Amino acid sequence: MSSRFTLLLAGILLVGALVAGYWGVRLSRQSEPAPLQPQLEPPALADVTQIPERVEARLKEERRNSVVVLARDLKPLVPIVAEDLAVEHLRIAPPGSFARVEELLGRTLWRELPAGSMLNAASFEMGGPLARMIRPQERALAIAVDDVVGGGGHLAPGDYVDVMLYLRESEKNRDQTAQVVIPALRVLSFGEALGATNTGEPAVRAEHEEDKEQRVTRRKEPARTAVLAVPEQLLSRFLLASQVGVLRLAVRSADEHLLADYYAGAPLASDVEELKRQLFQFEKLALRQARQPQSGLVRPRAMAVQVYRGTDVSRQTP
Repeated sequence: MSSRFTLLLAGILLVGALVAGYWGVRLSRQSEPAPLQPQLEPPALADVTQIPERVEARLKEERRNSVVVLARDLKPLVPIVAEDLAVEHLRIAPPGSFARVEELLGRTLWRELPAGSMLNAASFEMGGPLARMIRPQERALAIAVDDVVGGGGHLAPGDYVDVMLYLRESEKNRDQTAQVVIPALRVLSFGEALGATNTGEPAVRAEHEEDKEQRVTRRKEPARTAVLAVPEQLLSRFLLASQVGVLRLAVRSADEHLLADYYAGAPLASDVEELKRQLFQFEKLALRQARQPQSGLVRPRAMAVQVYRGTDVSRQTP
């Protein structure tokens, strides 16, 4: 073969090799698997039946009121810091409660309060439990009681009682007498039980669990004292009555709503004046009235004259 023919054949083979290589490379790329794309799961749709409940719960949460309470026990005369307080969300905020922690920082209490206590203006007032249970025109007076005097031991703070006085026959009292000394007195405490303050809150702090266990295991003793709210104008009369005779406490019916009237702000001045008009002297309520001589029926006795005969002295009636 000539050299031209050889060159032509070589060129054809070269072109065929290039074409075959191109197709080989192209086919190899198509045979490689494409990388897997991560499949995104569609977001889970909330149950249609739960949507109204969630909306209602959210609305209730937004309508709740912030109330500041104690996060831990607080001692008296210790300045309040932020760590002592916590904020609770209530549907109805108690009257007089605080909504912000900043309002209480730096203030001090006059008595110990346990954790969880709701703070209000009364928490910072001075005075003991009895002083916060009476009005300015009232006085808290304690008397000795037993099961007989104190309604069989079933009295409770908030009850109303009539104070009755019994006088035995004596030289000063010619006959037995009995009367109601002061009616409708409010019981502030009976034994260890205390009632509520004028704001309606418990007069004593809540007990700890340890104190409750000790009180349950301890034997209950009968009440020996009762504290009554006595109007100031009748205080001396009540004290005198407690010293001259035997007192009894007659419990009045709860249907009279005397305690509700008191917390509603019923005045005491008119009641005191009515009590003064109802009180009698002890002899006027005697079981037997002493006989009094009637004028005109008894002949007056003539005055005796002393007669002196030396050292002897005699009396003669003219």
